[in-house]
Amino acid sequence: MKDNGSKEMKLDPMIKEYPYNNQGLKELEEGESREESKIISRYPTVYVVNDKKKKKIYSVYVGETNNIAKRTAQHLHDDPKSREDWRELSESKTAKMYVIGHQHFNKSMTLDIENQLMLYLSSVENVKALYNRRSNDQDEYYPVNEVQDIFTQIWTQLHQKNSELFPAMDVLKDLAIFKASPFHKLTHEQLEAKNLIMERVNSSLDNDEEGQLIMVTGEAGAGKTVLLSNLFYDLVGYKKYGHPLNVHIMVNHDEQVKVYREISKKLGIDVNLVGKPTSFINKGEKADVILVDEAHLLWTQGKQSYQGTNQLEDLRKLGKVVVIIFDQHQVLRSQQIVEAAQLQKMVGEALKSDNLIELKNQLRIDANESTIQWVRDLVDHQKVGKLQSDSKYEIKVFDSPKDLENAIQIKNRSDLDSHYANGISRLIATFDWTFSTGSKPADGSPTWDVKIGDWRMPWNNQLKTKQKRSVSYRNLSWAERSETINEVGSTYTIQGFDLNYAGVIIGPSVKYRDGMIVFDPKAHANKDANQKRTLQSGEKRSFAEKLIRNELNVLLTRGVHGLYIYAVDPELREALKKAMPH
Repeated sequence: MKDNGSKEMKLDPMIKEYPYNNQGLKELEEGESREESKIISRYPTVYVVNDKKKKKIYSVYVGETNNIAKRTAQHLHDDPKSREDWRELSESKTAKMYVIGHQHFNKSMTLDIENQLMLYLSSVENVKALYNRRSNDQDEYYPVNEVQDIFTQIWTQLHQKNSELFPAMDVLKDLAIFKASPFHKLTHEQLEAKNLIMERVNSSLDNDEEGQLIMVTGEAGAGKTVLLSNLFYDLVGYKKYGHPLNVHIMVNHDEQVKVYREISKKLGIDVNLVGKPTSFINKGEKADVILVDEAHLLWTQGKQSYQGTNQLEDLRKLGKVVVIIFDQHQVLRSQQIVEAAQLQKMVGEALKSDNLIELKNQLRIDANESTIQWVRDLVDHQKVGKLQSDSKYEIKVFDSPKDLENAIQIKNRSDLDSHYANGISRLIATFDWTFSTGSKPADGSPTWDVKIGDWRMPWNNQLKTKQKRSVSYRNLSWAERSETINEVGSTYTIQGFDLNYAGVIIGPSVKYRDGMIVFDPKAHANKDANQKRTLQSGEKRSFAEKLIRNELNVLLTRGVHGLYIYAVDPELREALKKAMPH
């Protein structure tokens, strides 16, 4: 639409609120004859049925339709006969419905807007139950380029109407539950991977195969977790020959298990389908599909309550299809080392079945390609090249840990001022200082600390919450808890998660000598990385240098918008400073 034949007019969404009952249905039906209600009654619409059960606690259903009056009548009168969620909503005295229309809505766009609403609402703490059991993956269509702008307008209007149910968008974007949500719009690369996996699952079940391995690889930040979360959500609701699939998702990482369980609770998925590999293996239950996030963290020898020798092989005996997310550059312990012959066998088997999927896009680090390559050269080739200027991504090197701490504190306050949840810029470090969960330091200190000269700070999740949060999940990840701005995290607290700005302390195990980065296991404090591994041949071998490099890789790829560095080794610090653009 043009204004005086020159300027493009901005079309605003129309959002109307109705009581969710027969009176609201009557208002919808009467609105069909009114010109001003045509966008609601004649165009495709998206709707949000919500019921505030008690103080700040909501149940929500999100849907889309080509006939809102007819769909509302169905929800009020027919659906309660077969579904408990709709019966509760129809019997509620407080349920309401927002109906959203726009002149550019078509079927594909309403499905995308529905998905976006599911993405954000599933991350809202006040939403305890979110109903909608279907997948809405949309690829290209006209006008897909308008979706984000229209959705932002919709959410802004809804926020003005009800900020309890629709908090500010930036508050939600930083939450781990948001970043791992199954409702993110998949990239073309992710969508192709998902379609291939679904084909393989169907084929395996049709042919009653056992232990088929599908391997998804990609660097940190390539979107592997979002793909797996999306698959889990779809497969849990998928029926084969009229029967639901037995699907489990697992990860050998406590923080990530919390996130998957929180998502499952909100979506009405049995939280027992989410867990860690050891407990699942020990139960010996069979499954149709087993999804394994961070499969590089699986044990390849016995440890603690796991008495086997290879968790992946044990899982394959229990599942018809096993889908693993694997990045050999994120293995952190000697007990997780996959020997070259084992890795070759895994990759070869996946290749032979056309089941090896590589995600190549970098979705975490919002930087130019030259910046990403600089980080990759640092880790993969142990070279400190010249860094080019990048207006999108900030890398800075500091002369002291205190200077680094101050810079991250400032960034964190900036995060808060920008309405981020708790501020999500944090200090993280290589595992070069002693830490124990079962004892206290011999010097009488109340916490294990990262100590550099006169500077020290507690680390690895030791501080307790003291301040009130604007968002207060009981199961917040380490980075989301407000008190962790006053401690240093390790790879074990941050692996799999994002930071706005990552303040990385590169400890004394990483040095710069003769123009190359070198790794010094003697300066490393992680016993699981330093201890030798007994190979299948009986040979004992140290993988410490490789594991320290992997640790550095995890730390340097956490920051979405920036990377701040302090290096304990003077030569490395100077090399990094000289590499910065001037």
